[in-house]
Amino acid sequence: MRLVTFQVNGQERIGELADDLLIDLNRAHELYLSELADEGKNAPKSFPQTMVDFLELGEGLKRYASSLVAHVRGHLRRNPEELGHSGAVLRVFDVHVLPPVRVPPKIVCLGLNYRDHAEEAHVPVPEKPILFSKPSTAIVGPDDFVVYPAISSQVDYEIELAVIIGKKGRNIPESLAFDHVGAYTIFNDISARDIQFADKQWFRAKSFDTFAPTGPYLVLSDQVKDPHRLKMELRVNGEIRQSSTTANMIFKIPQLIAFISHVMTLQPGDIIATGTPAGVGFYSKPEKRLLRPGDVIEAEIEGLGVLRNRVVNSQ
Repeated sequence: MRLVTFQVNGQERIGELADDLLIDLNRAHELYLSELADEGKNAPKSFPQTMVDFLELGEGLKRYASSLVAHVRGHLRRNPEELGHSGAVLRVFDVHVLPPVRVPPKIVCLGLNYRDHAEEAHVPVPEKPILFSKPSTAIVGPDDFVVYPAISSQVDYEIELAVIIGKKGRNIPESLAFDHVGAYTIFNDISARDIQFADKQWFRAKSFDTFAPTGPYLVLSDQVKDPHRLKMELRVNGEIRQSSTTANMIFKIPQLIAFISHVMTLQPGDIIATGTPAGVGFYSKPEKRLLRPGDVIEAEIEGLGVLRNRVVNSQ
């Protein structure tokens, strides 16, 4: 399933994306209960409204969601017009697609977690993971704007694989780390380089509103065969700037989860942004190739879709 968070009629809901159609899982649940009557008594009484709640309810709800999708698709094959009138199936163009996890409990980011990126930055390859954070207010979704701050002139991009935590845990051993992964998505770690290097630390430069595009949807962990073998590519105005694979991570996902969880409790909906490969604009040769208002950024990871955002001037 490709799970999205979207807004319709002022309400936040969860859906499953199929091409340009969106199955409203909240509405599908209501129809499922009304059609099955007594046979539906083992189904949950309500369906979660937010992705964090969905992840927190675990494997049982994921299986139920799969049943809902199969149920709706069966209806679509038999009587598409009737199902369309029910509100269970929408066109994705008719709703506002939000970030998959709109307000994550926390965002934990990795610095210099690709050897080639450390080399292009002319810094030593780290001996242990380097952590920093972004606030949840930096989150935006697919096709949302990235706002170029008036106080910066060196805004840059960084494509990253995002791990979405699905199960709460602390002091998690590497051997059990994947049990705590709920899903994966794409993350773009937008950075104001001039502020980053002037501050000599990263938090302020990476924390502007709109500096954490995520999406376009979540892919559940059991549907990603190997998260360490995914091709990744970032394009600016159609031109390839970063091209790599998650196989080039220095510290793999189990190491990261173990390392982070020995410091802080990981919660459903937490985002771990696992670092970026070489090719960022600041280190481009023979001259920097930084973002400008009007640029369109496309971050693509194999099996996880394309996260597209346009850069605009601050007002």
